Amino acid sequence: MGLMVLLLHVTSSVKAQEPPPRPISVYVNPAQGLIFGAFFQGVTGGTVTVFPDGSRSVTGSIVQANLGFPFSPAIFEVDANPGTLIQILNGPDVTLTGSNGGTLSLHIGSSSTGSPFVATATSPARTLVRIGGTLTVGPPLANPSGSYSGLFSVTFIQE
Repeated sequence: MGLMVLLLHVTSSVKAQEPPPRPISVYVNPAQGLIFGAFFQGVTGGTVTVFPDGSRSVTGSIVQANLGFPFSPAIFEVDANPGTLIQILNGPDVTLTGSNGGTLSLHIGSSSTGSPFVATATSPARTLVRIGGTLTVGPPLANPSGSYSGLFSVTFIQE
């Protein structure tokens, strides 16, 4: 088993879309990227999933490790009028590039609020939306140990 210390901090881009003519503003702050933490990479690889509730699971020959590296879902702060109906549209799967070569595939997962959801916080407070994801890890030769990073997109649509 090779040790893969994955210092993955996936940042995100956010788009907000409003259908005309109602000028209700929706502001989304990408407060924290999706972080998978550290794990040991086995011979055949597998998946690492971070869930919206902050838990993590692995499949295949991947073994979870802490080693002082945190893991966390992406966190978005949504500022909208209470009662605003907002739909979340996940972008496509993305390819993450490694600091020592190799690529990993990231699939954006579900959100803590579901979709669509109703904004509940009154400004200046914000409705928190946590979004998880699944990382597909291949064998060590294809995915050498190191730090992998990339961008994913999530669109928040005011309905």
